[in-house]
Amino acid sequence: MTEESSETVTIGSQEALVVEIAPRITVDESVRFGRPVIAGTRVPVDVVIGQLAAGMNVAGVAAEYGISEEDVLAALAYAAHAIAEEEVRPVP
Repeated sequence: MTEESSETVTIGSQEALVVEIAPRITVDESVRFGRPVIAGTRVPVDVVIGQLAAGMNVAGVAAEYGISEEDVLAALAYAAHAIAEEEVRPVP
């Protein structure tokens, strides 16, 4: 993953901090309650991953949500990285 970058955007009179947390993946508390989304869209990463898990192919997900196949693969890479960073400990 790359380092996070951020920018402040103004929509009307509201300013929002948009943080790129991975390539093509951003977080903006004014979009989808701050959930990770495909950059420049309101498409949540978890929805993209959920569609892939349900059996939809990359091209189908891209077409369904108006994003590129590269965006779908970026969501998958972000999810893989997030899971790899997770620490799970068994409860005795």
